[in-house]
Amino acid sequence: MKLIIATIKPFKLEEVREALTEIGVRGMMVTEIKGFGSQSGHTEIYRGAEYAVNFVPKIKLEIAVTAAMADQVVEKITETAKTGKIGDGKIFVLDVQQAVRVRTGETNDDAL
Repeated sequence: MKLIIATIKPFKLEEVREALTEIGVRGMMVTEIKGFGSQSGHTEIYRGAEYAVNFVPKIKLEIAVTAAMADQVVEKITETAKTGKIGDGKIFVLDVQQAVRVRTGETNDDAL
């Protein structure tokens, strides 16, 4: 099993969710986060005053899938979330040792 952690731009969330649902992803966790990477924040003007925005709003997706499906999910997120501009996000793929569905007690692939 794999855990895919992806950070994307907030306006891409619904498009990514639809694309993942089409390929068979049955669930995901979504968190609103703030962070920065290569773009190191930016400056904005509000009521005539310029100020620095050091942390940019992002969405973090956490998706647990079978190992066989991981590459397809990464590919789908990459093609759907891409705008071609700085700050499109990152994707991390981690190994999952165990998963348990609390309601039924199913484990590992069956729990997904």
